[in-house]
Amino acid sequence: MLLKGKNAVIYGGGGAIGSAVAHVFAREGARVHLAGRTLERLDAVAGEIRASGGQAETAQVDALDEAAVDAHADAVVARAGSLDISFNLISHGDVQGTPLADMSLEDFERPVLTAVRTMFITSRAAARHMMKQRSGVILMFGGYGDPLPRLGGLQVAFGALESLRRSLACELGPYGIRAVTLQTGGITEVLPEDFAPRQAIVDDIVGRTMLGRAASLEDVGNVAAFAASDRAQAITASAINITCGSVVG
Repeated sequence: MLLKGKNAVIYGGGGAIGSAVAHVFAREGARVHLAGRTLERLDAVAGEIRASGGQAETAQVDALDEAAVDAHADAVVARAGSLDISFNLISHGDVQGTPLADMSLEDFERPVLTAVRTMFITSRAAARHMMKQRSGVILMFGGYGDPLPRLGGLQVAFGALESLRRSLACELGPYGIRAVTLQTGGITEVLPEDFAPRQAIVDDIVGRTMLGRAASLEDVGNVAAFAASDRAQAITASAINITCGSVVG
């Protein structure tokens, strides 16, 4: 098991990507601590994990509330003894499909402000405990590549997160803490089936890849588990490319 004995906090653990990662982390031996605003969804994921023999706990936490995040991190360490992995997968409220020239300031800046705020808050909370342990992994999701049209503030948000990731890796590296991004080209499984332009978006994402397919939720979970494990202990200040070749490193 890659993550045996590790304690992983997953913010947005009730969402499609968060739950997929949680299932893989638990399968690899981690105790997953699912945090989010909707307790019912978190409990459903935790129930599935426990039914499969894994360990999962839930807590209602607003990942944009620094006091709530700090209190939850403290509680995890008090109960479990450590905080080894932090992965923030909450939604950023981005608006896509609208040209920048027609987009409101509010819609443009929302994902930028949300992404930077929540990632700073959750990373800081984890880092304070990881520094005492002199170990830990902070994971980010998204990355950025060549600019694509009509993504609003999403790619700007990803660019800001990459800058934050570099700073975290630089400052926390001496404490044995790693910061790694999972760079994707889009996860088609998260698109709602009843979303009108779904197929066009899927075709565009897949058409840009070299492998003729998009990364799956299972791919995200598997790579995240590796990145968070001791087998990846030499990887930090870097993005792991899981774009299936749509972004050339």
